Amino acid sequence: VVLQLSGCGLLGVGIWLKTVDDSYSRTLVISPVVHFDYLLISVGVLVFVVAFFGCCGSWFQSRCMLITYFSLVIIMFLLEFIVASLAFVYREDLSETIKAELTDGIKEHYKNPTDNGIEEIWDHVHTRFSCCGVNNYQDWYDIKAWPEKKIVPASCCIEKYRNNTDCWSEGNQDYWYTKGCSEEVLMWFVSQLHIVGIIGLVVSFVQVCYLRIQIPKIYLI
Repeated sequence: VVLQLSGCGLLGVGIWLKTVDDSYSRTLVISPVVHFDYLLISVGVLVFVVAFFGCCGSWFQSRCMLITYFSLVIIMFLLEFIVASLAFVYREDLSETIKAELTDGIKEHYKNPTDNGIEEIWDHVHTRFSCCGVNNYQDWYDIKAWPEKKIVPASCCIEKYRNNTDCWSEGNQDYWYTKGCSEEVLMWFVSQLHIVGIIGLVVSFVQVCYLRIQIPKIYLI
């Protein structure tokens, strides 16, 4: 029951991450590693299934099923501990990789029909954080969507100038946000790493405590 509850908890957190600020992960159009929601949902389902297997072994008093169950729990614990540790250790090292992917998304994928929603996502990021581009507005210069043009999306315009129909056009840099968006997106990314790391460590601790209590019972069967 304890592991089933922890599995439900992971599943719930994964669904929550799926519904909250999912747009930021979609600005990184290349790497699937940022989809922590799917990771937690998958792990939650796995933990629940393994726990159900253990309940069946206990109900039918099957020594073989219980040994298999405890072995699977130990493997899950080791994997969760490794993932949680990596989430903490490498959170800073991913900074440059994320910036590179954000820049590539602007240069190669903006207004690409096959990358549905990228334009709307960047508009949302620009507007919410009063920023433009990854490092600054120059990231929008000469991109694939408008080669040899030094313009920006209209969402890069400062709010009070946004009603001007040509605020985004070349030569109107005074109308644009000068701050890049990379720090805001990185803060979101690191916050997801913190969530995954903390949850992984907590669930692993619960599993170890549970095993310590339950393993002696296997010899009574």
